[in-house]
Amino acid sequence: MPYPLHIGAAVDGVGNPFSAPAYAAAARLAEEAALDFVTLDDSLTGADRPDALLTLAAVAPLTSRIGLVPTVTTTHTEPFHVSKAVASLDHASLGRAGWRVEVSRTESDARAFGRRGVADDAALWAEAEAVADVASRLWDSWQDDAEIRDTATGRFVDRERLHYVDFEGPGWSVRGPSITPRPPQGHPLVVVRADGEPALHAAATVADVVLVAPSTLGGARASRDRVREAVAAAGRDPDRVAVLADVNLFLATDRPGPSRVLPGLTHTGSPGALAETILEWGRVVDGFTVRPASVTADLPVFTERVLPLLRESGAFREEYAEDTLRARFGLPRPANRYAPA
Repeated sequence: MPYPLHIGAAVDGVGNPFSAPAYAAAARLAEEAALDFVTLDDSLTGADRPDALLTLAAVAPLTSRIGLVPTVTTTHTEPFHVSKAVASLDHASLGRAGWRVEVSRTESDARAFGRRGVADDAALWAEAEAVADVASRLWDSWQDDAEIRDTATGRFVDRERLHYVDFEGPGWSVRGPSITPRPPQGHPLVVVRADGEPALHAAATVADVVLVAPSTLGGARASRDRVREAVAAAGRDPDRVAVLADVNLFLATDRPGPSRVLPGLTHTGSPGALAETILEWGRVVDGFTVRPASVTADLPVFTERVLPLLRESGAFREEYAEDTLRARFGLPRPANRYAPA
């Protein structure tokens, strides 16, 4: 293998989507296996699943090493609140937070908020890109030494070390500074799913990790090349952006396979065959997001029977070496853009 793989797990298939203990158990299982992170999809209305960020915030104190990457929908949410919520997750997890930037295309979400109608993908992703930009600026609006906590004078913060961002977005503006201190990682990990040209442009501009869903090895190679070319065109280093492919898991033998075609690689065979496929695909992508059909049935089979085979090949870690999610992806803590040089 050219380098160890990154592997995260989606924990959406927990059975009862409103069971907080189920998400905590899934995250701990992934942590015991030394996976990079867990992800959770979002719902703006809360009709079919809980808020992803709040759910993983509840999981944060119940885990210690696993990365926590909720989906955060930027379309109908104030950018200021997005920034402080993601920063709060990074504080609660002591530097293990990321966020998957997503947009809302549905009439039901628009009606639930009542602020505006549905927009096209180009406009939605242009706004999402701006939200990711202003979020990073708000995280930098506190210098690392802004908190002084001087009990003698009653001063919590040095106002000279807070900064206004004065950012103009599409239809909104943010002055700042944030009301939340700078996150432990500086900037929590940014994840974007590149499922179309507007999303790819946003991913190339702001993402640290890009998710793709090819169904063939050739498609995986083409997806990674496409992402790397877009990142380079955006003036960034492609070697600093990881590309992870989706793998839908149907490993439990007591259930049928998928009833419909799913995006990405779908595996219904043996754990050994899956390990061979991952090793083959791992030569053209940087890692994988495994999506168990059932967290309780499929994820244990993956961690107990697939990961040992990957470890034997040197393709996956035995244990955690880094404390933060950014460091796990080989990324430094960013310098604060507003701090004096």
